[in-house]
Amino acid sequence: MLDAQTVEIIKSTVPALKVHADDITRAFYPLLFSQHPEVVPYFNQTNQGKGTQPKALANAVVAYGANIDALGNLSETVGKIVQKHAALGIQPGQYDAVGSCLLQAIKAVLGEAASDEVIQAWGKAYGQLAEILIAAEEAVYHENENKAGGWRGEREFKLIKRVEESAVITSFYFEPLDGKEVPLFEPGQFLTLILDDVDGAQVRRNYSLSDAPGNRYLRISVKREPRGAVSNYLHRRLSPGDKVKLLPPCGDFTLRKNNKPLVLLTGGVGITPAISMLNSEAGSGRDIRFIHAALDSNVHAFKAHVDQLASKHEHISPLYVYSNPQEHCRPHATGFITEELIARQLPEDRDVEFYFLGPVPFMKAALKIAKNLGLPESQVHYEFFGPSEELVA
Repeated sequence: MLDAQTVEIIKSTVPALKVHADDITRAFYPLLFSQHPEVVPYFNQTNQGKGTQPKALANAVVAYGANIDALGNLSETVGKIVQKHAALGIQPGQYDAVGSCLLQAIKAVLGEAASDEVIQAWGKAYGQLAEILIAAEEAVYHENENKAGGWRGEREFKLIKRVEESAVITSFYFEPLDGKEVPLFEPGQFLTLILDDVDGAQVRRNYSLSDAPGNRYLRISVKREPRGAVSNYLHRRLSPGDKVKLLPPCGDFTLRKNNKPLVLLTGGVGITPAISMLNSEAGSGRDIRFIHAALDSNVHAFKAHVDQLASKHEHISPLYVYSNPQEHCRPHATGFITEELIARQLPEDRDVEFYFLGPVPFMKAALKIAKNLGLPESQVHYEFFGPSEELVA
């Protein structure tokens, strides 16, 4: 519990930090990576280059300071951070490195305004936050370790199969090297893949699980990005029999198990967690509207699989939207998702569980559509690793 004076200092300096938040995070990461190079694999350098990771950190620091005396307001945000950290295998000792460099960055940017008193207050505040996160992450590690088939930390798997799902997306099937079972995860969760030598460096990447739980394997489906070091490594170099290390499934973008109609709205490779949800619920009898937007049929992954499920289960209704269909394509609609198109897939009472995932422009459109159609906010679900403000146009 922070003392009143510390809380007062934190709240009084939040406006200055908000003005200079981007500058502070831009100063922070070079300090962290130079002083503690061992943490570099935990950060996606593509997101660093785009600025999404620094922006997300800046927003988190400002939000924490602004709510320093009402941390309950941040419970949802903290929960997402905990899941992300647990997925990457963040350890308690790493918080010291981050805290030290963050305080150095605040001092460097604010100059004389960052007095010893201010730095001391922010040091206490950061210590409190670190304690909260460390305890919550330990709870996740403990749960993952103690469930049937679960584990803590790194576990070796081997690739047993790879399947091309489209011109740009390939599925990778992994089985544990020890021959033991894998845990029942929640549809929509992701795991972390650890590769020791991608362009001479270790990397950690999160990938959504793309099949239902209950199999002896874990499957991810990865889009080959033109400049994606890891995705190109997987597509070009990873072959059946090769070994990788995985961290346990995590994430709170999970399927709500109830009788409400389920709407799965995806764009591009955002389809992967939706396939996990669809496969999990296919035999439930629950009304499922599976809406997928793609460029054309060449890059549309899992189409044959979804069509097959729909032919077996009348409660599954697929709808495909292509923005640039070729002559051989047969989508249900062309162009982009619209409010009118989505409205036709919803019951009049709008009482559905609405999931969406895809590229940022797609997600902006989907979130706006959900709000305009009056869907209950608690029943609108999405996964986004950047600053949430980017989705609000």
